[in-house]
Amino acid sequence: MEINSSANHLNEKPGFHVWWRLLRPHTLTASFIPVFVGTMLAILDNHFQPLLFVAMLLASMLIQAATNMFNEYYDYKRGLDNEQSVGIGGTIVRDGVQPVVVKRLAFIFFGIAILIGVYICMESSWWIAVIGLVCMLIGYLYTGGPLPIAYTPFGELFSGLLMGTVIIAISYYIQSATVTWQIIFISIPIAVLIGCILLANNIRDLDGDKENGRKTIAILLGRNKAIFLLSSLMLISFSLTVAFIYSGLLPLYSMISLLSIFKAREAVRTFHANTTNVGMIPAMVAVAKTNTIYGLLIGISLLLQIIYPL
Repeated sequence: MEINSSANHLNEKPGFHVWWRLLRPHTLTASFIPVFVGTMLAILDNHFQPLLFVAMLLASMLIQAATNMFNEYYDYKRGLDNEQSVGIGGTIVRDGVQPVVVKRLAFIFFGIAILIGVYICMESSWWIAVIGLVCMLIGYLYTGGPLPIAYTPFGELFSGLLMGTVIIAISYYIQSATVTWQIIFISIPIAVLIGCILLANNIRDLDGDKENGRKTIAILLGRNKAIFLLSSLMLISFSLTVAFIYSGLLPLYSMISLLSIFKAREAVRTFHANTTNVGMIPAMVAVAKTNTIYGLLIGISLLLQIIYPL
C-alpha cells in the first residue's frame, strides 16, 4: 500500500501498522484500566480468579476495538473522513482497506467477545450477558444507526459511564459476586477521565464535526469553554480522589495517583497553545495518558495496600 503525503505527515507506516492503527491503540487503555482497577478492588477484598480477569480484559478490549472500527466505517460512509483527516486510523481513506472488511472485522471482534462472555457468565451470572449486550449495542450505535450517539452532546456521558463505572463494577462483580456503593463511588474519577478522552477528541475535531452536522458538547460550548470544561472535569476527578482517600474509600497509597496531574496540565496547556488538528494531537494523547497513569497508579496503590496494609 502506498502511503500518501498526509500519512507521511502523520508518520504512518504500511504493513502491520495499518491494522494496528485500525484498533486505535491509544484508546484501548480506556478498556484496560477499568478492568485492572475493578479486579484490584476485588483482590483487596480477598477475591481473585485469574482466568476471569484475563477473559474480562480480552472481552473489554475487543468491544472497544470493534467500536473503533464501527466508528471508522460509519464516519467514512457519512463522508466525515477523507485522506487529509487527522487523528483517525485512516485504514479506509489512506491505506485502501475496503470498508466492508473493516465492518466485518468489527462484527468478528464482537463475536469473539460474546464467546468469551459466555465463559464469564458461566463462572459468574447470566445477567452479565445482558449488560454486555447493551454495551455492544451502544458501541455500535455510537456511530451507527439513524441517530449516532457521536452526533449528540452525550458521547462523553455514555463512554465514561459504560467504559468506566460499568466495566469496573462488572470486573469487581465477576470476582466477588457482589457490587457495593463504595465500588461505584471509586469508579467515578476513572469514568470522568475516560469521558475526558472523548471530549479531547471532540475538541480537536470541533471544526470538521461542526461542518458535518454533529452537535457534540465541544461544538455547543465552543473551543475555549470546552477546554475549560476538560480541565474542570480532570480537576473534579483528582478532587474526588483526595476526598475518597480522606474518607477511607481509598488507601493512603492512592495519593500517588495524583502524579497524573502533571500529564493533565500538559494536555490543557497544549490545547491552549495549538489550534490545528495536528498540533492538538499531543494534547489528546496527553489526556489519554492521564487516564492511563491515574488508573495504573490507583491499581498499584490498591496492590500496595494488599501487601503492606496501612
